[in-house]
Amino acid sequence: MSKPYNMKIRNIVFDFGGVLVDWNPRYYYRNYFNDDAKMEYFLANVCNDKWGLENDRGRTYAEGIRELTPKFPEYREAIELYPVHWPEMLKGDKPESVALLRQLHDEKADNGGCRFRLYGLTNWSAENIHIAFERFDFLSLLEGTVVSGIEKMAKPDPGIYRLLLSRYGLKAEESVFIDDREENVEAARQLGFNGIVFVSADDTRRQLDAMSD
Repeated sequence: MSKPYNMKIRNIVFDFGGVLVDWNPRYYYRNYFNDDAKMEYFLANVCNDKWGLENDRGRTYAEGIRELTPKFPEYREAIELYPVHWPEMLKGDKPESVALLRQLHDEKADNGGCRFRLYGLTNWSAENIHIAFERFDFLSLLEGTVVSGIEKMAKPDPGIYRLLLSRYGLKAEESVFIDDREENVEAARQLGFNGIVFVSADDTRRQLDAMSD
């Protein structure tokens, strides 16, 4: 559960993948392997979350491929195709979440201004973040976004949350951080953010309403 605060919620910070957009390497590799068991082995042991996080932390895909292929030479082609077919792994947006984002953007405070300021904090490679911004116009509703691959540090590193706060002049206790990974939300809570582990847009809306009453 999120820690309650008496201070008014002013800022809402969204993760991208799993919250606003639907990204999954299975969208490409299911057809590549044509065998779910082989695909799952590859994604669990070769191009796995740990490997991907280093790409999100600022390592280039070329560097990641050079590090990985000597360990798994039998998967050389599959590894090398990861960045080539990355756009196919980004299936699309999450419509209910995008609708929520638009609602929050359009809501007005008592003084007529926007009720909330909206931001992004995403673990994403610097090499392909442009694809998301080119493909999804709703990301322009965010006042600012911190991208891990550009900053060369990734959630749940406390430093990236502090960077968000300092860059945009935010107070953690006035902010809600929304992410689909519990460890990322917990890291934000430790710094004073209100936190929501994303399950659905409806659940997120209910929690936001409870926090901002």
